[in-house]
Amino acid sequence: MQIISKPEEKNYSPCVATVGFFDGLHVGHRFLIEELKTIAASQNLNSVVITFSTHPRKVLHSEFQTQLITTFSEKLIQLESTGIDECIVLDFTIEMAKLSAFDFLKLILRDKFNVQTLLVGHDHRFGHNRMDGINEYKQFGKELGLNVIEANYFSTDSDYHISSSTIRSAINTGDIEKANRLLTYEYSIFGDVINGFNVGKKIGFPTANIKPEDSQKLIPAIGVYAVRVHWKNTAYKGMLNIGNRPTLNNGENISIEVHIIDFDTDIYSEKIKIDFIKKIRDEIKFNSVEELVEQLHNDKQNVLNLI
Repeated sequence: MQIISKPEEKNYSPCVATVGFFDGLHVGHRFLIEELKTIAASQNLNSVVITFSTHPRKVLHSEFQTQLITTFSEKLIQLESTGIDECIVLDFTIEMAKLSAFDFLKLILRDKFNVQTLLVGHDHRFGHNRMDGINEYKQFGKELGLNVIEANYFSTDSDYHISSSTIRSAINTGDIEKANRLLTYEYSIFGDVINGFNVGKKIGFPTANIKPEDSQKLIPAIGVYAVRVHWKNTAYKGMLNIGNRPTLNNGENISIEVHIIDFDTDIYSEKIKIDFIKKIRDEIKFNSVEELVEQLHNDKQNVLNLI
């Protein structure tokens, strides 16, 4: 996949494209991209995904609190896995937001990127205030000599709508298994190992405290999780706690700390990746440290059984 991050510096061959933010690049997105690739192959043209480096709502409303399923770099990794030919990265601007759907099709897609066929997601809208829909897009396309196709509807046996919002809700409630099913891969966070309280080491469960590399990344609900920890190209089993450690009177500060099973290397200041497998319990306050330690042994066994 060729990543084009400075689109103004390139001349474009005719292509088949789709446009969107694609947060998470979930199963519905992948269905759309497979259709894109099929159409592109039938026309002997490149398959192109046009996306944005920043969430459009963040540009339009500075107070909007972004909760990303995938950071920009993670999204590019997932797009790479789909086998598309090119990814064009646009900087979403106020000026772009003011364009009508007709002008976006004409000035951006046709004139700048040489899009011959545009595949529009089943419920996707674009243009100023998202005023137009697929029927208008098709009509505009006829006027501009640009073929506009509505993507096939993606459906499953589930009774809920598959969207980035659905996945965010699942992560926010700790339903990691549902989120992973809809993503088609394990939800993860990248971060730096930072100084902690060193209490875990004293009770036999040393932990690595994690600071996510992107402050806009969505953090799962408070609780204890079975995870897979990646460090220097090796994966380890782990148990991760998100919360304020009530038994140890940590106050209101929320921390992310992981105990890596059968691991005793100092990784302070190192970067690690955490894959979330399943939430195994809520965070609770125990009557004593001894009760906490007993529960941690149970958690460890639960993780070993799961992974």
